[in-house]
Amino acid sequence: MKDFLRTADLSHDELIHLLELAEACKRDPLLHHDALQGQIVVLSFAEPSTRARLSFEAAVARLGGTPVVVGPSDLQLGPGETLQDTARVVSRYAAAFVVGTGADEDVRVLAENASIPVVNARTDRHHPCESLADLLTIRERYGHFAGRKLAYVGGGGNVVHSLLEGAALAGLDISVATPAAYAPSPEIVSRAEELAEVSGSWVEVTTDPRVAVKDADAVYTGVWLSTGVSDSERSDRQRALEPYRVTPQLFAEAAPEAVFMHCLPVHRGDEVAAEVIDGPHSVVFDQAENRLPTAQAVVYALVRRELDGRERWC
Repeated sequence: MKDFLRTADLSHDELIHLLELAEACKRDPLLHHDALQGQIVVLSFAEPSTRARLSFEAAVARLGGTPVVVGPSDLQLGPGETLQDTARVVSRYAAAFVVGTGADEDVRVLAENASIPVVNARTDRHHPCESLADLLTIRERYGHFAGRKLAYVGGGGNVVHSLLEGAALAGLDISVATPAAYAPSPEIVSRAEELAEVSGSWVEVTTDPRVAVKDADAVYTGVWLSTGVSDSERSDRQRALEPYRVTPQLFAEAAPEAVFMHCLPVHRGDEVAAEVIDGPHSVVFDQAENRLPTAQAVVYALVRRELDGRERWC
């Protein structure tokens, strides 16, 4: 596997390897400190980013490399240069190419034309790096995935898609509650169900938030409104998602020692009550912290060609 474009690109063994490698990097931040010595990694973000940019910049530095961050105005994309040519040029300079953008297709085209690893830092459809950090957080909390349940409440989107794939790969039960109009992609749900059948877990999609949260070990939500949403859509979306706010009452339906999760940024009072996200069960900043060791693991494993089915080591 040359690139990391979606969580389901991984096998179960590759997923566990990345999590174990991330754990090792978290214990020893300078593990493999010379893996990228004398090399650069290009980080391209179409929109402002906090966790993605900082985690990958720090990860590359900890691996001994130099991160080069570029934005939309820094590359001659579009009328100036094709994605295909951009991928070929970056491949001549860098050890890897980390891309955060909107369209899945753009990242796919870059990966097909690059000779170096391409990492999807975020698209509108997938957020694989977030799912790795989330799974690491659950693994740290409970030690294992089998018999545990993750509930996601809110609107379907890139985080939900990657959580469905990641949970199913890991053997973690997952229940997703969304309004019918904002349900996750049927294709991704179907893929997650196939993966869950192999791992021995189960996937559930419902419109009832109480069903999803009932006895869950982790309750997860995300922002209701993203940038670029029109005023009319904003109003419709808020009305549809109102019953999916994670209140103390809804969170009480989860298991007694359940944790609350959120990928950030957060809008307190919209998708979650402040008492929940700022309460004792919240692990949202553990998730944010785990973006760094998982980014280290992804970059190292791809550059060293460890995700190809061969025996691996940390």
